[in-house]
Amino acid sequence: MKNRIKAVKTGSIAEEMGIEIGDCLLSINGIEVKDIIDYKFLMSDEYVKIEIEKCSKEIWELEIEKEYDEELGVEFEETILDKPRSCHNNCIFCFIAQLPPGMRKTLYFKDDDSRLAFLQGNFVTLTNMTEWDIDRIIKYKISPINVSVHTTNPNLRIKMIQNKFAGNIYDLLKKLTENGIKINCQIVLCPGINDGVEFRRTVEDLYKLYPGILNVAAVPVGITKYRQGLFTLRQYDRISAENQLQIAEELQCKYEGEMGSPFVRLSDEFYLISCKKIPNSTFYGDYGQLEDGVGMVRLFRANIDREIDHLNTHIKGNFTFLTGDLAYNDIKNAAAKISEKNPDILIDVKKIINNFFGNTITVAGLITAEDITYQLKNESLGRYIVIPECMLRKGYEFSDSKDRVFLDDVTLEKLEKTLKRKILVCDYTGKDLIKIINENGEVK
Repeated sequence: MKNRIKAVKTGSIAEEMGIEIGDCLLSINGIEVKDIIDYKFLMSDEYVKIEIEKCSKEIWELEIEKEYDEELGVEFEETILDKPRSCHNNCIFCFIAQLPPGMRKTLYFKDDDSRLAFLQGNFVTLTNMTEWDIDRIIKYKISPINVSVHTTNPNLRIKMIQNKFAGNIYDLLKKLTENGIKINCQIVLCPGINDGVEFRRTVEDLYKLYPGILNVAAVPVGITKYRQGLFTLRQYDRISAENQLQIAEELQCKYEGEMGSPFVRLSDEFYLISCKKIPNSTFYGDYGQLEDGVGMVRLFRANIDREIDHLNTHIKGNFTFLTGDLAYNDIKNAAAKISEKNPDILIDVKKIINNFFGNTITVAGLITAEDITYQLKNESLGRYIVIPECMLRKGYEFSDSKDRVFLDDVTLEKLEKTLKRKILVCDYTGKDLIKIINENGEVK
């Protein structure tokens, strides 16, 4: 039974009504619950009648009066009460197609499911959706959703996504926004393909749908060493990244004057590759595009500057910070500020080169335990090793990660045993870094 309950929260309505682990939710207000969207929409009423099948196969009908936004208080075995829909595209830039063989199976699953776009922030292309799916998004007001646009040029989008149904993206976005659905858009920029003039066209098209389109984030294509036999792509270098920033800045100046916001923002990689200054905090607003790497550097710097005065100056400690090539200088600068505030806090920053995927991959979130182990085996390490939590994310996998595991299936605990050091996991924005040092330092 796909709606089988795996947990009942203490003090919840479900516990009060006698719902137990192993029970199955059949219907709400006489409507079959097909997936998590049905469940959340139907449960939003102040009065609901639910049908439960007990483990004994007995059917219970329960009438519940509750607050409008009050939850039932259960968790299901299947997060979305259904299997996630896989992607039918064959995008020329697909990162999953560039994974090496032999990794865990879930890493190779490509989802393209609007329910995950709503619940977990995943991006969808809308190519996997029927007219019924689009109408249900509107009916249930599933908003905001995240859409991978890449280009509004119909022929170019068909070429990039390699799906003959991909060319109607603008019509779908228009229908959704005209019916009150808010959308965050993502563009994966591929040099010489959808950047430059095509990028300008795409952003200007999307701006016509503002405020339905909330914002646009553009990220550079990621290329691993496993691209053999795939569409030929090249990476951004200093000049091409700078050119792309110039186009974006021209658009941003226009939109700042018209709507008071940049509307389109490029990920931090463009600034770091081109050696251009990272914009100030106000440019990033509420940092709503962090998952695309937009504003992460600025937020990290702001968090360090804000928290540095909370550093305990009466402790000492020896730490090793691990990061990738892209963020190395910023982590070094943060370490220097901490040690300047308290000279008895010794910090060594280690740059881990990504040999697993290839040194073209420079972000910390794709570093493996294998590379960490190999590159640190002969190094002098502090008492504690500090890593960003993005190294432990499942990334492209479906569902949340509660397993402390790296991309190459090595657990955090195993790496600790290998390195013979306690590993401390820090929020990738650095907001808890000072707290971690305070908690693990020793009194002088």
